[in-house]
Amino acid sequence: MSSAEHAEVLTSSEYIKHHLTNLTYGKLPDGTWGFAHNGDEAAQMGFWAVNVDTMGWSLFLGALFFFIFRSVAKKVTSDVPTGAQNVVEFAIEFVDSNVKSMFPYKNKMIGPMALTIFVWVFFMNAMDLIAIDLLPEIAKLVGVSLGADPHAVFFKVVPSTDPNITLGMAACVFILILWYSITQKGVVGFLKEFTLHPFSSSNPIIQTLFIPVNLVLELPGLFAKPVSLGLRLFGNLYAGEIIFILIAILYGAGILFAGVAGLIQIVWALFHILIIYLQALIFMVLTIVYMSLSYQTDEQH
Repeated sequence: MSSAEHAEVLTSSEYIKHHLTNLTYGKLPDGTWGFAHNGDEAAQMGFWAVNVDTMGWSLFLGALFFFIFRSVAKKVTSDVPTGAQNVVEFAIEFVDSNVKSMFPYKNKMIGPMALTIFVWVFFMNAMDLIAIDLLPEIAKLVGVSLGADPHAVFFKVVPSTDPNITLGMAACVFILILWYSITQKGVVGFLKEFTLHPFSSSNPIIQTLFIPVNLVLELPGLFAKPVSLGLRLFGNLYAGEIIFILIAILYGAGILFAGVAGLIQIVWALFHILIIYLQALIFMVLTIVYMSLSYQTDEQH
């Protein structure tokens, strides 16, 4: 998991901070563009800074998902299926059953979107099971060979521990929710959801007075959807990553602690497999539910 030599170079707090810092590219304080040398410098880069490691791994895992499923689809057979075909068919059938049970409307995009979300998020979460120092150490060797300071080479490998990814995905889902809410219900119908509920009256004057109250009550619920969707995934995976980092620190504290760390690591990794699956499932299920609600009319409430 963690090398003793690496633990000797950095203190525990520095080791944790190093593993939780992204490889960020952006505008440096001197006006030039380049990679941040520390977390504070990355924060100063502002909105246009790019977490290269997060973007790289998320795009790679998205491409891997596309490649695997496309390859299996091209070689699908009605004879005895291969292991890969069994896994892909199980994933498709699993997602399809969830979509059919929670989305009783016609939309050809929901199924593929749900499958993409489930598998892509699962792949991103599963990066947490790779030895925590393996890929960062490889990145450090590459960076040092290119003349970089070894302590300034940051490399996070779990995209879902970066809120930019989780909130970005949630924002895309939110845009779709707004789009289908307006296209299915019309602008007037969409606005009625936030002005006529939960308090309503047959008296137009009283109903008018209720409008600002209803807005105050309903709008936070609308914007809470993408925030909770993104933060839930980020929070669970970030916490899991920190625990792996803490376990890794024990490896450099002596033989006795290393033995304890090995046992804890096995137990936590097995438990974390469940978290990886559940968080991908929850993100997919909530997306389907929110999309279904965007189709739901007042009469169906």
